[in-house]
Amino acid sequence: MKEIKKILVANRGEIAMRILRTAKEMDIATVAVFSEADRTSPHVRFADQAVCLGPPEASQSYLDQNKLIEISKELGVDAIHPGYGFLSENAGFARRVRSEGLIFIGPSSEAIETMGSKLAAKTAAAAYDIPMVPGTAEAITDRTVAKQVAATIGYPILIKASAGGGGKGMRIVDSEADFDHQMDRAVSEAEAAFGDGSVFIEKYITSPKHIEIQVLGDQHGKIVHLFDRECSIQRRHQKVMEEAPSVSIDDATRAAMGRCAIDVARSCGYYGAGTVEFILDEDKRFYFLEMNTRLQVEHPVTELITGIDLVKQMIYIAEGRRLPFEQSEIGIRGHAIECRVYAEDARNNFLPDVGQLRAYSPPLGNGVRVDDGVESGMTIPIYYDPLLAKLITYGQDRPEAIAKMTRAIEEFVILGVQTTLDFCRFVCQHPVFLDASFDTNFVQQHFTPDLLSGQSTQDQRVVAVLMTQQLKKSVDAEHLPANGGNENKVSKWKQQRRNP
Repeated sequence: MKEIKKILVANRGEIAMRILRTAKEMDIATVAVFSEADRTSPHVRFADQAVCLGPPEASQSYLDQNKLIEISKELGVDAIHPGYGFLSENAGFARRVRSEGLIFIGPSSEAIETMGSKLAAKTAAAAYDIPMVPGTAEAITDRTVAKQVAATIGYPILIKASAGGGGKGMRIVDSEADFDHQMDRAVSEAEAAFGDGSVFIEKYITSPKHIEIQVLGDQHGKIVHLFDRECSIQRRHQKVMEEAPSVSIDDATRAAMGRCAIDVARSCGYYGAGTVEFILDEDKRFYFLEMNTRLQVEHPVTELITGIDLVKQMIYIAEGRRLPFEQSEIGIRGHAIECRVYAEDARNNFLPDVGQLRAYSPPLGNGVRVDDGVESGMTIPIYYDPLLAKLITYGQDRPEAIAKMTRAIEEFVILGVQTTLDFCRFVCQHPVFLDASFDTNFVQQHFTPDLLSGQSTQDQRVVAVLMTQQLKKSVDAEHLPANGGNENKVSKWKQQRRNP
């Protein structure tokens, strides 16, 4: 076992702050890296040391493997935590980090490679008899064969990029007449996003729920699951809200999915924190989708219901320690919900927004957690993912968690850019969300921009609050005497103390 004494966090924003905080709690020295666009970001000041990587473009900063390795060796770093995105699922980077004598806080490069290809992942998982969506077991290149497969499976079908995720290179095909056009688009998107245009075909589940299982594995062969997360509130195949546990499955299904997730992890010799994703059809049958070999954006909801710090466990596992708990010792306590606060305009097809944060004040109170990496006065750059913060609430049950979320959204002050907060409040109040009958088609079926027209925007609410506060100050000032009202004034408590 090698003790980690200094960590470089190869990321930015809220996930950089999340990792840095846990490292400091563990008395581990920290190094932050930043681009010129992030020079004033909180994570730069929070770390013990910070180094500029270069220009704002990710290719010249956060994706510069040479610079990251160079900085790590120069500053005596023991380990690199990649967070999520950027180089977190780059097998070549994980391999190089280890070849340079450093610790990569994540899985082996072999596991990343296997699960990084959806087809390779399915092949590995098939040895454990994991339920799969009907479809091809290999990449499709011949259009004629592809159409024959689609006809056999039955429309609608889904064309998916073998590499990558995030909804890129994914196209729904409703009929053979649309096949060629959608195939061209899927291949083009896959090549542009991942440098790999290979695609495969599977049956499209028309009303699916997206459910994932968090797993943890050590380097000694022990793997446990930390239960499930419901991730069906999405736009453009990307998540906006998550909750744990899912209310869509019963205990028997939960246990079965947990066992399958552990088997998927075991199929590639997995260690570290990872997530196995499934879809659930209308008949409550679940199918394996893919495995994400990194820390997920939505990991806080799992931490809240299990009481386990996933970042801390990732560091311990990277040191070579054994998991300190058995599966039977992990339980579900309460309910947690997460809203991703993106700089996006839900009234304009969720298009990203940029600008200066004129005001930023996150909510407080019992059962409220905010993971963020921004502050008032910052300029939100156009170069990166538009995620500003994650708002997470925790309650004894789902209704309480929803009530806390609704209150917290109202208190969250963000001025200067449009955000997804109004959309998240809309979701929290929608009957389909409240009775948990929603699926991944929620946005298409239940949301249109005009539905937010009756709601006050963040700017309007904040201005109203500020005006009210100013008015109160003016009224208070008018009723105070010239000396401030303190002349010969004694509190009732002191009077009682003097005259028992």
